[in-house]
Amino acid sequence: MMREKTHQMMGYDRAITMFSPDGRLLQVEYAKKTVKQGTTAIAMVCSDGVLLVADKRLMDPLMVVEGVEKTFQIDDHIAAAVSGLVSDGRVLIERAQVKAQQHKVTYDAPIDIISIVKDICDLKQLCTQSGGLRPFGVSLLVIGIDADGRKLFVTEPSGIYFQYNAAVIGEGELEIDEELRKAYKPTLTINEGVKVCIAALKKFLGKEFNLDRIEVAHVRSDTKKFKKLTKDELKKIK
Repeated sequence: MMREKTHQMMGYDRAITMFSPDGRLLQVEYAKKTVKQGTTAIAMVCSDGVLLVADKRLMDPLMVVEGVEKTFQIDDHIAAAVSGLVSDGRVLIERAQVKAQQHKVTYDAPIDIISIVKDICDLKQLCTQSGGLRPFGVSLLVIGIDADGRKLFVTEPSGIYFQYNAAVIGEGELEIDEELRKAYKPTLTINEGVKVCIAALKKFLGKEFNLDRIEVAHVRSDTKKFKKLTKDELKKIK
């Protein structure tokens, strides 16, 4: 019976615009599974800024560590981390960078975070209702500081977005989310937040954990400037 039902469902995953009888867009669900298989990325709103911690998951010892990028600057005050198809994420990041620069040139003011998030999600949503396209197989954690304060948003392949105080995407999402729920407090500083995120990653990765595979970036409230931590800076915090 189960086999027959699976066979019937398969006919509804041929096109992105086709709903299954139980109201699902199967291609979007497949894209979500791609994200869950991607590298882990964690974001956190701290008392003195917003933080990104990403796992590079180096697949080959011959790879150049510095050449693997999982956190990206969108503007001076906005950054993002991706999980899933990083190539898809790069397209969305570059679009967001252009959007931010166009806003700055037009209005002589930095763009607010929600405008960036909505623009990314509008394109993602468009790819769930247009024939000949496929959904973006990537989720983004978008952090930043604007006139309304410190912000963290999660965008999903379907084009929906949510605002969080702390969030995780990628492999180990369930396990690390549980650790964040236990440890997160709004009073955490960025340095304390880094320790919480690294501890959660270390617990999930076990023997595979290595500081070389961790990438950390933040935007501080006092400077409102994006900054990636060097390996030495990360060692001092850890």
